[in-house]
Amino acid sequence: MVNILEPIPALTTRHPNLLLHCGAKAVSRRAVQKVVTPFPTDTWTPIPHMELIQRVEHTLKSNRLTIGTQAHSLSHDGMRYFGLMEVKGRATDADYCWVLGLRNSHDKTFPAGIVAGSSVFCCDNLAFSGEVKIARKHTRFITRDLPFLVQQAIGRLLDKWHDQDNRIDAYRNTALKDRDAHDLIIRATDVGACTSRMVPAILHEWRESKYEQFHERNVWSLFNAFTEALKEGDLAVLPKRTEALHGLMDSHVGLAFGRN
Repeated sequence: MVNILEPIPALTTRHPNLLLHCGAKAVSRRAVQKVVTPFPTDTWTPIPHMELIQRVEHTLKSNRLTIGTQAHSLSHDGMRYFGLMEVKGRATDADYCWVLGLRNSHDKTFPAGIVAGSSVFCCDNLAFSGEVKIARKHTRFITRDLPFLVQQAIGRLLDKWHDQDNRIDAYRNTALKDRDAHDLIIRATDVGACTSRMVPAILHEWRESKYEQFHERNVWSLFNAFTEALKEGDLAVLPKRTEALHGLMDSHVGLAFGRN
């Protein structure tokens, strides 16, 4: 059994709560390393959580990308892993950065996967987009295929970096009246971006955001009202919720990004 409450060393960059705010319990890298990988069967080949982490790190560095803060979590006695990596490119934005989400399981609950997203500096809000993601079932040739799949995901991430900048600029530059904001909040429950129980928190953050940066009445402020409320939700469903939210907001501002 893994001690998931093992103290973690101090993080060196600006996101000390990159993972904790999503309701997960952070663990050290050493705790992840100590997880014992189950033996494979004829039809199932689990991979060590650390193998996924190191493969992603190697690929990022080989593409001349800088890794910032990392945060790791374990659940179900180490059988399930979720982690985040802050990724810095050659050009950086003053307000947000790219984040990669990694997940892996040893109990057949979900495949090894990577999803790309962003994190807003002032509030540490996370949002995952649907354009860059991979998932690989734990079948016989996963070890052989994983390097190629990770490289493919990172290559697509580089291609989509510009799209994310355009998306956030469009959100910032689209003014929003209360009437339209209220309509988007209701529609967000229809597409699964939030639950009806989250609506009061989203409305409160839209009307009286605790962050001065989001006092402007635009789509960017509403988007961050959503992601602020989503902090209190389940980390495992955060990618699906924020992908749905991006789809709704993209449609409102007239953007169309390919999702695959």
